[in-house]
Amino acid sequence: MSHTITISRTTTTSGSALFINTGYLGTLPGLLKLAQLLLGAACVGVVGYYLEPGYIRYNGQKPELFYLLVSVTFLIGTFCLLISCLMSLSTASIISKTLYEVIYHGVAFILYLSAGLTLMIEVNHQKSSYRRDFEPYLAAAVMGLVMAGLYLLSTVLANRSYRGI
Repeated sequence: MSHTITISRTTTTSGSALFINTGYLGTLPGLLKLAQLLLGAACVGVVGYYLEPGYIRYNGQKPELFYLLVSVTFLIGTFCLLISCLMSLSTASIISKTLYEVIYHGVAFILYLSAGLTLMIEVNHQKSSYRRDFEPYLAAAVMGLVMAGLYLLSTVLANRSYRGI
């Protein structure tokens, strides 16, 4: 029985090459992380824009601050995960098989769900005090619930990858 073997040799010159694992964005976990990053930036942008620290209602803005804290935290974490998976070929395959992604996405799901629900309940309960900011904060709350759904899906996929299913 004969076999064909192809050997290829790569030589590099001085300097370092920057490799980007663009194939990762073609996978479902990669697309989910990209969607979480973009929608998370929108969440931070909306609440950050309408949060008015000089306003008399600032002490009553605890739901908005909690939502902003959760959004910024997971925006930074998801950015770091996505960049590390894009910059390293081995990271994308190794990190998905660890328990880290299951815990990270699970915690993100729980906190985004609680922040989105808290903001939605507060906005609907205090409609009159939000005046012109009612619709943007309601939209942010809905985006938070969508983010919770995305992180739930990521948790399920990470759990399957971790268990080897």
